[in-house]
Amino acid sequence: MKAIIALTQTLLLLVLIQPISANSNLNHGYTTQARTKVKVLIAAQFEIGANTGDRAGEFQHWYERYFLKTRAIRVPGAETPIYCNNEGICGTVLSMGKVRSSSSMTAILLDPRFDFSNTYFLITGVGGTPPNAGTIGAVFWADWLIDYDLGHRWAPQDATSDTPTFSPRKGYEDVRLIKLNPDLVNWAYQLSNSTVLKDSPSAASYRSRYTQKTALRAPFMGVGTHIAGDTFFHGPGLSAEANYIAELYGASPYVITEMEGIAVAYVIGKLLSTNRIMSIRSAVNFDQGNPQETTLEHLDPEPGNTPGGFEIALQNNLAAGSVVIDHIISKWEVWQQGIPKYKKHTSSRNSSH
Repeated sequence: MKAIIALTQTLLLLVLIQPISANSNLNHGYTTQARTKVKVLIAAQFEIGANTGDRAGEFQHWYERYFLKTRAIRVPGAETPIYCNNEGICGTVLSMGKVRSSSSMTAILLDPRFDFSNTYFLITGVGGTPPNAGTIGAVFWADWLIDYDLGHRWAPQDATSDTPTFSPRKGYEDVRLIKLNPDLVNWAYQLSNSTVLKDSPSAASYRSRYTQKTALRAPFMGVGTHIAGDTFFHGPGLSAEANYIAELYGASPYVITEMEGIAVAYVIGKLLSTNRIMSIRSAVNFDQGNPQETTLEHLDPEPGNTPGGFEIALQNNLAAGSVVIDHIISKWEVWQQGIPKYKKHTSSRNSSH
């Protein structure tokens, strides 16, 4: 009888424990299996439709290059699936904005099916650029990531003449900016600097409306600060404020406006390290109008007045970023151990300045 009671208690205990184990946050209900060792994770921010076969968003060209023969892996808490090929390269769409992108990255990093202990992270996407620093189709590696939103801000009419309308808030020092690994940034730029970038007649025509020398240039490679905000800020006034923030924080001048980078990198840094993070963005628009249009006209352009560089920017992003990914994978026995010291450092990597 005692044996029967003991057996009954054991079975009952197993029944009670099983649902907790199967749905716990630690293992998501997955059985024990070999973890996928991720060498590179490509993190785009949005896709327009499907991953292939229609108008491309930020992920489609990456998917078509690396993941056509892979299966979708659902990750609880992530906005979209993750895809992994046999070379150890994985990719996903995090979704736009700091909240959705960072929550997706958190879910992915905590999924026990993946091993990110030696992973290089490529945050990729498109963005805006100031016409004195970039041009339509240009591609920029980030050396700094900045949060545009964190701080105190007030309306210009509430300030005295010609004074800043922003000040940093104490307590955000470790959240508002991240300096990316200089050796990795230098490697990425040097490996990709000779990439042949595409241009288009429509983008060239749109550029011709601007007066800044850099805005008139064909697409080029560069390095600078990516500044992220949850609002699409436009106009020379807010551009000046963004540069003021970058200077205030001791970062390089901003070259890209976007919505996710600092948040995604912060999550990676909290759970792993920021040492192996790269951020590559290509410019699809200027963050302010030309001399013949107002800021509101620039925000809501008439037909035919759009930049016309979306597709070339996506293709240039892939062309430059894939060079670095392919190099890391081909030399994995070296890069797995850490970032090699790059012997030749240049003091002027961004030819726009």
